[in-house]
Amino acid sequence: MKVESSNLGISRANPAWQTLSRLFHNRSFMIGMSLVVLIAVIAVFADLLSPYDPLRNSFRTRLRPPDATFWFGTDHFGRDILSRVIHGARISLMIGLMTALLTGVVGTLVGATAGFFRALDNPIMRLMDALMAFPAILLAITVAAVLGASVTNVVIALAVATTPHTARIVRASVLTVREREFVEAARALGATDLRLLFRHVIPNTFGPLIVRLTYVFATAILAEAALSFIGVGPPPPAPSFGSIIAQGRDFIAEAPWITIFPGLAIMISVLGLNLLGDGLRDVLDPRMRV
Repeated sequence: MKVESSNLGISRANPAWQTLSRLFHNRSFMIGMSLVVLIAVIAVFADLLSPYDPLRNSFRTRLRPPDATFWFGTDHFGRDILSRVIHGARISLMIGLMTALLTGVVGTLVGATAGFFRALDNPIMRLMDALMAFPAILLAITVAAVLGASVTNVVIALAVATTPHTARIVRASVLTVREREFVEAARALGATDLRLLFRHVIPNTFGPLIVRLTYVFATAILAEAALSFIGVGPPPPAPSFGSIIAQGRDFIAEAPWITIFPGLAIMISVLGLNLLGDGLRDVLDPRMRV
């Protein structure tokens, strides 16, 4: 019994255990995580959950209001809105996730390089400042319009728009971490600059980076809707939240359900990601701890 109590005490004293415990006791994190997991499950199992083919036209049931057969109604082609919203979650979340991952990788490399190597700091950050001079959504629209309408190009456009801010956050963390005692000790033991950067510095910037990427995820979902609304998002007939809203704007007076339900899906997705990010910030940011 003493051994078990000792092991339990060691486990509870582990920093990872303490962080998980604080996360699970954070209301914002738990609500946000629940919403994100719900949307993710719907996206993964869209083929099983959707009652109809989201691309099947049926002119006999066009512009049908919500009822017992079509819970979310139908659009001007007779396509089931519920099925399109379920499959739209897959595309929108995929775009948001890929944008967050690409932004995280590129932003981390750019910001860490600028923060760690003093000679490269000024030219790299001036380039980031030049990109930040343009509003993110306008920069994304410009890149998407130049590259063309596709899921891959939307991800690239959104990553270009969100990487400069991510790079600045990583750079700020690197400037602090590189002066810490454990980095100086590793340098004194003969560690190379690349080993110091990737083994000791970058792993200690993950806290602010993770919080930033949850915001990027939510922003990408909103931006994808904006890009699809003006015609430079994923090409039809593939459904996404933004494309469903765009296709229903001409019928908003006689069939408002076409835009209402994907709009609610966007709201729930972004709310969940923002609450998740707030919870992570409260736990991972030392300045937020009481």
